[in-house]
Amino acid sequence: MTLTIPDDVRAKAEVYVGDAAGKEKTRLLLEETGLPSGLLPLQDIIECGYVEETGFVWLKQKKKVDHYFAKAGRHVSYAAEVSAIADKGRLKKITGVKAKELLIWVTLHEICLDDPPTGKLVCKAIGGLSRSFPVEAFVAEAPPPPPNNPAAATADTTNNTQQATNGEVPKKETTNTEQQADDDKEESAAAAIDGIDEKMKEMNKENVVQAEAVPLAAKN
Repeated sequence: MTLTIPDDVRAKAEVYVGDAAGKEKTRLLLEETGLPSGLLPLQDIIECGYVEETGFVWLKQKKKVDHYFAKAGRHVSYAAEVSAIADKGRLKKITGVKAKELLIWVTLHEICLDDPPTGKLVCKAIGGLSRSFPVEAFVAEAPPPPPNNPAAATADTTNNTQQATNGEVPKKETTNTEQQADDDKEESAAAAIDGIDEKMKEMNKENVVQAEAVPLAAKN
């Protein structure tokens, strides 16, 4: 069944286009109503609309999504078009959502928190059937944390690989202590070279004096 949004309803609505914007609005809406964050696990959202005045919300995705809530042990099917009236702790007048009960799919028309709160979420189907599940069974899992500074690590690895390919040896970063040791070595080497130069000069002077003394000895 195609979900048609009347022009007067659309005119009053906040409309979000695209998967990222649709998912963010869905997350915020569930948070504002106090419902668990993973209750509407839609994918490839095309459009999300919300009328704050009435609580009417609609969601359009590229194709239907079948999701298995492992902690609740239930398969739930979300049609390509889903709508509901969002209220505090409740989604009512739902369209496009079915849950598998034993071997049959039943159409859900309301999902709500127990009142007074008991930590349970009640799913009500057309025909009077209802089931209660722990709220945490419908909480979305947090994404894994990103690795520490992956961009920098990748850049260093790529740079070192490129240098190795070009026949270059990657430069090693030196600490202040290593730099001081290198400076001391350079100073010691320079002092040794200066000493050798002085020694060579002295030897040259001695050779000159001896060379001058030989003719004088011959004359005598």
